[in-house]
Amino acid sequence: MVLLQRLVAKVGPGMRMSSLLLGMLVFAGQAGAHEVLPAIADMEQKGSALTFEVRLNLEGVVAGIDLSQTADTNAAPQAATYDQLRQLDPAEFEARFREFWPAMAARIAITADGARLEPELTGVEIPPVGDVEVTRASAIRFVAALPAGAGSVVVGWDAGFGTLVLRQMGVAAPYDGYLEAGAVTPPIALTGGGQAGRFETFLGYIPVGFDHIVPKGLDHILFVLGLFFLSTRWRPLLGQVSAFTVAHTITLALAALGYVRLPGSIVEPLIAVSIVFVAVENLLTDGLSRWRPLVVFCFGLLHGLGFASVLGQFGLPEGAFVPALIGFNLGVEFGQLAVIAAAFALVGFWFGAKPWYRRVISVPASAAIALVGSWWAFQRVFL
Repeated sequence: MVLLQRLVAKVGPGMRMSSLLLGMLVFAGQAGAHEVLPAIADMEQKGSALTFEVRLNLEGVVAGIDLSQTADTNAAPQAATYDQLRQLDPAEFEARFREFWPAMAARIAITADGARLEPELTGVEIPPVGDVEVTRASAIRFVAALPAGAGSVVVGWDAGFGTLVLRQMGVAAPYDGYLEAGAVTPPIALTGGGQAGRFETFLGYIPVGFDHIVPKGLDHILFVLGLFFLSTRWRPLLGQVSAFTVAHTITLALAALGYVRLPGSIVEPLIAVSIVFVAVENLLTDGLSRWRPLVVFCFGLLHGLGFASVLGQFGLPEGAFVPALIGFNLGVEFGQLAVIAAAFALVGFWFGAKPWYRRVISVPASAAIALVGSWWAFQRVFL
């Protein structure tokens, strides 16, 4: 923080825009360790009961964090409570959760042919404490008794619990939905047949990809901003973004198809390094070098593997794999364009042509991006 303040001081007094940009980037650098991910639920009818297994960030729920409004638990008002829960061993945390369960059950809306079903907790799986800076993915299991003759169910997930991926199991053409916070499913036939069509799947996965960039993809946002701050002129920017887009599309498709696999312990630090590289190059040059699009393309291959890890968490629907993949990738592109458009509207349009733009805005912002990326790289390797 002190180093960033000195950078602001060096470019002269009155540079409020630079200070604002630096502050935003410092805030981004403090996030990332406790990323909020979707809850994933498998639902299956077994006899006269509907069973659920949900994998989720249980500490965030118990702490009372509004996961629909939080991209990283470190930024939530309940961050201290979350951290305390994250340090509890499995037995202690399970006891805390079981006390909390009645309140959570009341916020899970399951109806069968219009009648509310009461969820009953049947099991809890909490991994060992491990690295407290990494989100702990716990699992809970609960059942709901079905009324005689029930033909369909509707599932609602409270907005405060964040996004839910709901997958129907054990039937042909199963329902597979991505529920934004607070959404409810359409009626799901218990005998199956509720699988979305190809076009519907394509449209449904666009917001999934967008959401992974804005607001949850802080590392991808910083990389795109690093491209932007080199020059606000559209030609250099479009050349870099095009190279990045083509590259991450290739590896996203290959990884989703299972042809390329690289562990996150390698991909995530390298993504942080890519952020540092483009930011440092911004400090060393004021124009697009002949090699920069190629370098950006190579880094785009890494980011594509990062995008693929998100899809790997909840999978792509069988029978509509390609539409879902295309929709997700299109959503990612919309997210990147939204970041660039916002940066241009806030900075480029007003100040891009000013003679002091590089000294006052581009250099301090790029320096901040480089420092944030360096911290992430260190954190992802050593912490």
